[in-house]
Order: sequence, then C-alpha cells, then structure tokens
Amino acid sequence: EPSAACEVCEGAEEMTEPLKQCTAWLHAYFCEPARMASLPVPAFHHPLLRRDSFTSQVLWTLLRDVKFGEAVSYKQLADLAGNSRAARAVGGAMRSNPIPIIIPCHRVICSSGQAGNYGGGNLLKEWLLSHEKLQKEKLAY
Repeated sequence: EPSAACEVCEGAEEMTEPLKQCTAWLHAYFCEPARMASLPVPAFHHPLLRRDSFTSQVLWTLLRDVKFGEAVSYKQLADLAGNSRAARAVGGAMRSNPIPIIIPCHRVICSSGQAGNYGGGNLLKEWLLSHEKLQKEKLAY
C-alpha cells in the first residue's frame, strides 16, 4: 500500500557492507523498484552458488535473464539454462535456492500459467508476482 512505510532496522550504521547492500536491494525491491536497476546485486557467498552444477546454472540464469515483473515456466528456464528436458530439475533448483526474492524463484511458474509451489507458501508467491506486476505497471506510466 502507498501508506505503508519501509524502514530499515536500527543500527544500520553498524552493518557490514554486504548486509548494507542486501538491505538496500530489498528496500528497493519492496518500496522503490525503479532504483533496483542502479543497485548492485548483493554478493553471494553460498557454496551452492559457487559450484559448477545445473542447479547453480539455473539460479544464475534466473537471476540474470528473468527481470522484475516477468515470469518464466520451468521448461522455459530449463531451455535458458541449456537443457530443454530438465524442467523437473529446475523445480529442484528452485527448492534449493538459498536466497529467495533476491534470486527470484517466485517468477518461475507452471506452463499452464498456474503459480506452482513456493517454499514461502503459495500465497506469498502470488503476492510477490502481483507486487511486481503492479510496480511494473506503475513504472510504465
């Protein structure tokens, strides 16, 4: 809602630089999507994202290629990641995502157009998709 305030927790001046980046990115995601393009994506140090695996390839492809307000099917993401027959493996990669929202697994939906499952719950996935659609429409004006 427009009246909802976005606040950063107290003690922000004591945060490490990666945590400041993450906080700024999440603040922009929820409150000022137009700023997202100018912000660096927070640094990722999770071991899963450093491996040479299909899961890692899928997550990096999702982050790089599926933009704010867009959605892609599991099969389309498998194609983008280089294995058109790996739609089920894409589902496994989404379940393994260590940083949902930043790596936007909520943007991956079923080919039928249904939202599909989400680790944070289906209502949250639908809310995130609606949030992005609404914000993208606002940015278009």
